[in-house]
Amino acid sequence: MFTQIGQIMLYVNNQDDAVKFWTEKLNFTIVAEEDNGQGMRWIEIAPRTDAETSIILHNKDFVAKMSPGVNLGTPSLMFFTENIEQLHSDLTNENMTVGEIINMPSGRVFNFADNEENYFAVMEKKR
Repeated sequence: MFTQIGQIMLYVNNQDDAVKFWTEKLNFTIVAEEDNGQGMRWIEIAPRTDAETSIILHNKDFVAKMSPGVNLGTPSLMFFTENIEQLHSDLTNENMTVGEIINMPSGRVFNFADNEENYFAVMEKKR
């Protein structure tokens, strides 16, 4: 039986730029970084060091060569926040591409894009 989602693979064109985006603009933390010295490098990031799920940043070109059948598309990720207005303001102030906050039956949401124009969503979820 599955118990949780542990890691999400995000294939990026430039790992260093992606790390900079996620850590500097979104305040994610680098949890781990591995490099086998032969081109296989991955960086694990998370919103907090104790987060149950993390994102692994992989080099898209390297993965395409090593595993030609892997779907390299961007996963549709939904992040949660307790203060959607503050997060929306913070991301807008970082000069990021940020959509408007909209009301959905499940709550208020907005989307944002990373430096490679991959879009992700954020939903307000109170504890």
